[in-house]
Amino acid sequence: MDALELLLNRRSVSRLTTPAPQGEALQHILAAGMRAPDHGALRPWHFTVMQDEGIERFSRLLHQAAIDSNLGAEAEEKAKNAPYRAPLIIAVMAKVAENSKIPEWEQVVSAGCAVHAMQMAAVAQGFGGIWRTGSWTDDHTVRAGLGCHEHDKIVGFLYLGTPALKAPNKVTAPDMTNFVSYL
Repeated sequence: MDALELLLNRRSVSRLTTPAPQGEALQHILAAGMRAPDHGALRPWHFTVMQDEGIERFSRLLHQAAIDSNLGAEAEEKAKNAPYRAPLIIAVMAKVAENSKIPEWEQVVSAGCAVHAMQMAAVAQGFGGIWRTGSWTDDHTVRAGLGCHEHDKIVGFLYLGTPALKAPNKVTAPDMTNFVSYL
């Protein structure tokens, strides 16, 4: 699949199974994230890779966050099971450099670009993924468990693995009429 075809047919895959990217494939994914656009060469991101025992620790962290937030037994169970939706998860944090000439929003967008680049690198190598966010990105317990500082932002959790279902190679092109203008 060439780069343009990859980008024009991008899709998220939520049903993921083993195998997960390992070795060189995982290194390519992380390297793609490191090549995200980065005004000021700040590299305002940090990637936390979770697999095997890391998934179990993340499960315990989300479970504790649900308990700490008094969400109830059903939400606690859902939180505990969430990490098992993929064999590999990469949490991506924007490590915001304070007092920088580069605005915070730009640093967060740069970290977001890193997530996208990593997902595309995974797909280019035959894997699938989905970028998940939600309330856990702002949760105090989760932020502390992932080593976030006060101004850091969790921009998402990239779930990666092998698509459990074969998806078509092409997607229907969206109508861009209401999304594009020319000056």
